[in-house]
Amino acid sequence: MRNWLLLLALLLGGAAMAQATISPQGIIVNPAPGDLAVTVWVDKDPGRSGNAVYKIGEPIRISVKVNRDAYVYLFNVNADGSIDLILPNAYDRNNRLRAGEVRTYPPKGARYEFTITGPEGENYVLALASLRPLSLGEIADVRSGRMNLKGLRKLSQTLSIIVRPVPNREWATDAIRYYVGRRVPPPPPPTTGTLSIDSSPSGAKVYINGAYRGRTPLAIELSAGTHEVELRLDGYEPYRARVQVRAGQTTRLSPRLAAVVRTGTLFVDSSPQGAEVYVDGDRVGRTPVRLALNEGTHDVELRLAGYEPYRARVQVRAGQTTRLSPRLAAVVRTGTLEVTSTPEGAEVYVDGTYRGRTRLLLDLEAGAHDVEVRLGGYSSYKARVRVEPGRTTRVHARLASAKATLDLSANVDAQVFLDGYFLGRTKEGRLTAKVTPGSRELVVVAPGYHVYVDTVRLDPGGYHKLIVRLQRIR
Repeated sequence: MRNWLLLLALLLGGAAMAQATISPQGIIVNPAPGDLAVTVWVDKDPGRSGNAVYKIGEPIRISVKVNRDAYVYLFNVNADGSIDLILPNAYDRNNRLRAGEVRTYPPKGARYEFTITGPEGENYVLALASLRPLSLGEIADVRSGRMNLKGLRKLSQTLSIIVRPVPNREWATDAIRYYVGRRVPPPPPPTTGTLSIDSSPSGAKVYINGAYRGRTPLAIELSAGTHEVELRLDGYEPYRARVQVRAGQTTRLSPRLAAVVRTGTLFVDSSPQGAEVYVDGDRVGRTPVRLALNEGTHDVELRLAGYEPYRARVQVRAGQTTRLSPRLAAVVRTGTLEVTSTPEGAEVYVDGTYRGRTRLLLDLEAGAHDVEVRLGGYSSYKARVRVEPGRTTRVHARLASAKATLDLSANVDAQVFLDGYFLGRTKEGRLTAKVTPGSRELVVVAPGYHVYVDTVRLDPGGYHKLIVRLQRIR
């Protein structure tokens, strides 16, 4: 359903509508969607296409429908910008419609009628529905039907003031377009069409029905019917086609021209010989081999068991011999693994087998391997590495000190601190925790007891059981 308030903004030259409110500049924006809806149409356009045409002097009837009980106001905006108040009017002031009711103006048997008077051009019927009655005294004299303003901008500015007190969800809008004018007989059907011709590559000479007409790309008007087209370009095969040109339409022809085929010779050998030869993906024999190929660029690949594949792109020239004789490289199936660590001297296990201590160099089969680095008092380092053939893969393990276990027992429940940081609270006089090894200050605090302070040495990976007896304050 087209919104007439949006149409107003478009007709005013694209006035900005930034948000769904009534702007101070007077451009009314459609309210936020609510339960209220209004629909308007004219008798020649019940399907609301917006293309109905009325002759000057013809009568017009306008219908409107709402989905809730509401007050409806109708305006007609003429092609010259003048505005007519359609509803309410001096003969019909009952503009309250019931939900689902369709009302047509003028109704049957009315004492008035609407007649098209001009000027010719685009007209709009604007419908505004509101759950509350609106005061139109500022813009129209209902008794005479005269509007006190002219032009869409002035109407939108004034309507914005009128609907401002009404909440957004309590009013809605709609519009329908129609035209005033005289019907013009349709133009005679065309007898010619356009033939648009391009080619890849472009620049080909174009002959139509045997006559030269230019070079591609080319667009030319021709009589409707069948035409013989030929394209010619040096170095390419002639292209011919029969084309049907339709009246009033554009027919497109975009052929890819085929290059004239010219051949040369490619001689392929290898060291060692016997390698399979592939040219542009197709197997053509074993080295040495002599081939006749089309002039141009070709991709060559040699394959021989135990050797790396050899690939090259060669240029074959017409009437000439191109030679390719590579020395194949043997496949390297091993690579080197270098393992270092901080601190040094850690044990190295590869695929679960002990292989020595860091720094360590190993020759391994190419592929994936599991590496583990171990050192007493430190957490193990594990990694999966891929050894590339003929290359050195490096692994450096930065080992972290293993956590120490502190098992503390106290004669009362107390709070425990290490180096000033809260470690936890004993439960039933006991606390077990994993802590960073080293020389640490231990503090045990309980209400009503003297604070216990001691320095403890916690070894990496070690288990340390401490018994603390707090003395009651007397």
